[in-house]
Formats: sequence, structure tokens, C-alpha cells
Amino acid sequence: MSDSSPAEGEGPITVLHVDDDPDLSELTATFLERESDRMRVETAADAADALDRLADGEFDCVVSDYDMPGQNGIELLETVRERFQALPFILYTGKGSEEIASEAISAGVTEYLQKESGTGHYTVLANRISNAVAKHRSRTALEVSQKRLSLFIEQSPLGVLEYDSEFEIVGLNETGEEILGYDESELVGQSWKTLVSEDSYGHVDEITDKLAEASGGFHSVDENVREDGERIVCEWHNRVITDDSDDVVAVFSLFQDITERVERERELARAKQRFEKVFEYANDAIFIVDPAAGEFVDCNPAAAELLGASKQAVLEDIEPRETHPADVLSELDGFFEDVITEGRGYTDRVPISTVDGAVRTVEMSAVYLELDDRPCIVNHVRDTTEQRARKREVEEQNHRLTEFTSGVGHDLRNPLQIAQGRVKLVNEDLDNRHLNVAETALERAEQLIDKLMTLSQSGERIERTTPVDLADAAEASWETVPTERATLTVEAAGVVAADESRLRQLFENLFGNAVVHGGEAVAITVGTTERGFYVADDGPGIPADERERVFEPGYSTVTDGTGFGLRIVARIAQSHGWGVAVSESDDGGARFDVTGVEIDR
Repeated sequence: MSDSSPAEGEGPITVLHVDDDPDLSELTATFLERESDRMRVETAADAADALDRLADGEFDCVVSDYDMPGQNGIELLETVRERFQALPFILYTGKGSEEIASEAISAGVTEYLQKESGTGHYTVLANRISNAVAKHRSRTALEVSQKRLSLFIEQSPLGVLEYDSEFEIVGLNETGEEILGYDESELVGQSWKTLVSEDSYGHVDEITDKLAEASGGFHSVDENVREDGERIVCEWHNRVITDDSDDVVAVFSLFQDITERVERERELARAKQRFEKVFEYANDAIFIVDPAAGEFVDCNPAAAELLGASKQAVLEDIEPRETHPADVLSELDGFFEDVITEGRGYTDRVPISTVDGAVRTVEMSAVYLELDDRPCIVNHVRDTTEQRARKREVEEQNHRLTEFTSGVGHDLRNPLQIAQGRVKLVNEDLDNRHLNVAETALERAEQLIDKLMTLSQSGERIERTTPVDLADAAEASWETVPTERATLTVEAAGVVAADESRLRQLFENLFGNAVVHGGEAVAITVGTTERGFYVADDGPGIPADERERVFEPGYSTVTDGTGFGLRIVARIAQSHGWGVAVSESDDGGARFDVTGVEIDR
């Protein structure tokens, strides 16, 4: 038993042998199965029987006689071609002729073989069957592969461009059309130069030379030109497809638009450069910590200086926990756990230990992020030791000044009131012009004492705030304004955390300033902004070159003004942690904006 078929190893072969001679059918089946243990032969007596068998079963090849009752072999072949397309069909007949052979070939026969005497022709038949089935299976596998490839190309989320061996475009999928802006029909027959900017010609030319040598696949990133002229950056994966003879069958290029990704990478690179500069030259200390390993990853020069060690010593010899006193470690552990959970965090006062044992007070702000694929905490540390010392000194000075001002004010009031009373009594009897001037001066002195007392107290730090309705505070303050012709419009709505008495003092001073400078018929508006609230009027306004001076002590544009009213406004705002600025109102008057105010609307 022998089988020299090149299809050996491709699995069993099921053959349907059609012949009206049952003895010959049985003999043929026996010899074919002897020739190849891969073959299994079933028989049919005529064309009708064969078609039923083909409809119900799976066969790899049909071997049919020509001269049979009913349909002959060629008529059966024609029916098989209609119903089963390319199924291998061998016309195996003892009644051969050139005419029958010609008809068989026209009908699409796979092989034509005449029966001969003896048994040698069974070997030939077995080989013909094996070869026909092998070719059919190869074609079928190729068609399936091509269909899958076609589906992959059409449904691919990537653009797919197909070239022939001369690098002319033969196909472009729908995704590629969207990326490049061309219809496939517009590019077929064109070269790659249609799609590539001149700046990338040299690089792409190099890639095509390598592909032309059929030496594998190549990756490239190039600037491409869309149909509308827009330039985009695409990433390409190019691959040569060859046949068994290493001849180029096709060149496929899978690509995607990475313009946005490239731009992001450029922006990240610029941002990284800026970060590195900020990191290196920042006045504040910056520590980068790996929380999992419990070690410093990096630190800037200011951080090393804060700890009193070299950068190398910080990174190699010091652990993050060693830079804080033991009694605050549990608190700091909680802080950093919150940073990891929330992504960022801030603490306003933390003790930090230097290598020489000194303890500094710092503020820390931290963010949790990945640096070079390593989860880290970037800890920004500001040394506030001197700042807090100066703040305490200023607070003590302010406290002493307040005590002094209160004492002096109290001591001056009694003699001042006595002088005012005596002058008034004498003036009632004499009605002397000089006494009138003296009385006015004494009243002025009393106003100055009142303003100085208010000014000294207005800047004191507020220890406790309460929710205050802005509209209620403004309207209550309006009741103290000494005019009946001025008008107030309150458009403010919301609640602020403030010292109510000082907030009312702020409004009173701003209202009084508007009346003094805008006249008794001035119209005043109180409203809110995204950053706080404002007081505006329709008076003459404040010249632009004088607006920076209005909050200075003693500044006034009227002869009987104390010059402390707006200074008190600034001090009250400052004591709340707010800011205040002056500009021109919509009506051409003055507008005072109090900023940095959180309003619960």
C-alpha cells in the first residue's frame, strides 16, 4: 500500500464514488482504501442517489463514471457545480473520448481519467484524488483567511492601507478614510507621496526600501497630509506579505492618528522641564517620598538645606519618619493616608527635626501621583519658623498699641469733655467768634480720638465669627448714616462668616464715605460678586492716580475729614482675611470691592 500524495497528513479524505456497476464500485473502493489509509470511500448507484448523499453528508471529492442511467457524469458535474460549487469532481470513465473530455473541462471538472485494465490505474486515481482534495482545501483555507482578513480590515479600529509590490495603493478601509479624509477610490493607483508631507519623504522612502527587500515589518511615525491639507501625525506599522516563493503579495500598513497624543507628550515634556526648574530652584523645600518603601526618592537643594544635610545624605541615610518628632508621627501618618486617599492635602503647622536636633515649624502641602510609574507623595514644605515669630511679635505690638491707645483715649476724654463744656458755657454768654473756633476744634479732637480708638481695634485678629446675613448687616448699618436724601439699594444675598459688629462698622464707614464725597442725595448699591461683595455709588468717583492712596492713614480730600474712615475699612477686611480694592462704578462713582469672601448663597 502506497501513497505519494503531497496532501499526506492533512486528515482523512471522504470520497463519493458514483457508478451504476456495484461490483466495480466495490472493487474501486477497496483498492482506493488500500492505496491510502486516509481514504474512506462511499458509493452511489446513480446521479440522483449521489445528489441525495451529497446533500445529507460531507464529502471531500466526487469520483463519477460518465455513462449512467438518468443523468450522465457530465450532467451530474453541472448539477454539483450549481449546488456545491468548487467541490473536487473527477470524471473516471471507461468510455472516453476527446469530445467527452472537452465537455467535462467546459463544465468545470477537476480531473479527467480513463479506466484501464489491471490495477495500476487505482494508484493514479488515488493520487489524483489526494492532490485535488489538497488543492481544494488550500483554496478553501485561503478564501477563509482572505475573508477573515477582509473582515479585520473593514472592522479594524485602525486605518489599514494596502499597497502592491510597486507600492501603489490598492485599498483603504473605512477607518483610514476617516483619518486621511480621502475616499478609497481617490487613492487607488497613487503612491505614498500623496499622503506624506515633504518633511517626512526621506524617512518614508527609507522604510519602503526596507519593505521592498521583504525583510519583515517596520514601525514609523510620520507627518501626513489629509485631503483637506491639514497636517497630522500618524503612527504606522508596516508589514510585507509574501507567498511560499518569497514573492511579495501585498504590503499592509496599519496606522492611527496620534496628533493629540504627540501634542500631549510635547506639553508633558515642557511641563516636566518647568517642574524640574521649579524643583531645583524653589525657595521652599520639596521632598518626593515613596510611601510604600518609606524612603526619600528625591529632594531639592532647599530641602537638604532645611534638614541641614547634603542631598546625598538625605537620600541615602535619612528616612522620612526620622525628620519629625516622635510625638507627631501618628498624626502625620493620618495626614499622608488622607493624601493617598484624596490625592492631595494641606497642613498648616508641623514640627520638623534637622540633623543637628533643632526643631523648625513648617507648613506642608502634598499631592499623590505617579512619577516614572512609581506611586509617590510630592511634599512641598515651607519653613514658617521666622514668619511665625514675626507674626507673634507684631500681634504683641498691636496688642500693646491697642492698650496704649485705649488708655490714652480714656485719659484724654475727661479733660476734653471738661474743656468742651467750659467753652460752651462761656460762648453762650459771650458768643465770641474765637470761642466758636475753639469749640469746633475740640469736637474735631473728639472725632479723632474716636477714629483712633476704632482704628486700633479694627485690625485685631478675629478669633470667633458667626454667620451674618449680608443684606441685614448692610440695612442695619444704613440706619446710622446721617442723611435723609441718600438712597440704598441692597442686591446682596447670602450669609458670610464674620464678626457682625466689625462688618457693620465696615458698611457704616463705606456709606459715610459715599455721603461725604457724593453728597446727601447720593445713590448707593450693595451687591455680591463671585469673590465677595461691593459697595458702589454714583458720586464723582476717585481719580485713578489716587486710588492706591485712599486706604492710607490720614488721607482725605475734604477739609473736615479725619482720613481714617477707609483705613478702618481696610483693617476690618484684613482682620477677616479679606482684601479690599477701589475702582470706578458703572455710574461713574466709586466702587469698593471686598474680596476673598466665602458667601453661602
